[in-house]
Amino acid sequence: MTESTTHPLTPAPTGERADLLEQLGKARFFLRFTANELTDAQAAERSTVSELCVGGLVKHVSEVEKGWIGFILEGPSAMPDFTAMTEEDWAHRRDGFNLLPGETLAGVLADYAEVARRTDELVGSLPDLDSSHPLPKAPWFDGEARWSARRVLLHIIAETAQHAGHADIIREALDGAKSMG
Repeated sequence: MTESTTHPLTPAPTGERADLLEQLGKARFFLRFTANELTDAQAAERSTVSELCVGGLVKHVSEVEKGWIGFILEGPSAMPDFTAMTEEDWAHRRDGFNLLPGETLAGVLADYAEVARRTDELVGSLPDLDSSHPLPKAPWFDGEARWSARRVLLHIIAETAQHAGHADIIREALDGAKSMG
């Protein structure tokens, strides 16, 4: 069900790292599975009262994973200061939940595969999952909190699994297809 995306010469992660990557791989699989055989139009369609669409969810999860991996490597400077964002910044972030004109499902899936590959390589090569950074400025974070690389990976897993569930509901409303059951 999961796929290895580490470099062929890099030893496969073991122990905790393997467990984290396996769980993340399962969540990624279910998110991608919801997009199977959808057209670009279907992937962009909002089939529920929600603003979400399958293609936009794949795009969002990819952007979020990429941002958090940047955080692991560079700390809070890799992420925006959410307390200083303008309405235009928020509008751009909302666009991350949509498949915009000119974007394709194949394109966002390919981008996601590349982000996943880089994440998997990083998890295998990080010297210490306990290394941490202060969180970026955001109204939803405690100003003094720090997250370790491990905590960030757990967050990415949770975010991916949550949005895979959203995508499953949207897909079922589109054409009756389900990822499970």
